[in-house]
Amino acid sequence: MIRINLASVWVDDQAKALAFYTEKLGFLKKTDVPMGEARWLTVVSPAVPDGVELLLEPDGHPAAKPLKEALVADGIPFTQFAVDDVYAEHERLTGLGVVFTQEPTDFGPVVTAVLDDTCGNLIQLATMK
Repeated sequence: MIRINLASVWVDDQAKALAFYTEKLGFLKKTDVPMGEARWLTVVSPAVPDGVELLLEPDGHPAAKPLKEALVADGIPFTQFAVDDVYAEHERLTGLGVVFTQEPTDFGPVVTAVLDDTCGNLIQLATMK
């Protein structure tokens, strides 16, 4: 059976991304291996520390930055994370200085909010009802 064990988000600065994803979003650092100028740097949810890893991947490929810029310009999130309560998470993160480009919005079966990860991406938070 095929399963997802790793997903990536392109970041413009791995150290800044690690700080944001751990100190603000609450992920835990899982893997940190030097690889030349970059690192194999992953974080995981503390709720599932042996679950899917998120690779904080450098956006050095020539296609990465234009794609990220186009998504941000159009207000499109790069990826989505599940939370138990978007409203509570929005309040917690706003208190930590996280900037949201979309306040919590009820779309019927789902409530979403979109934040700026400070590394060139918009990230959507979602709670399924």
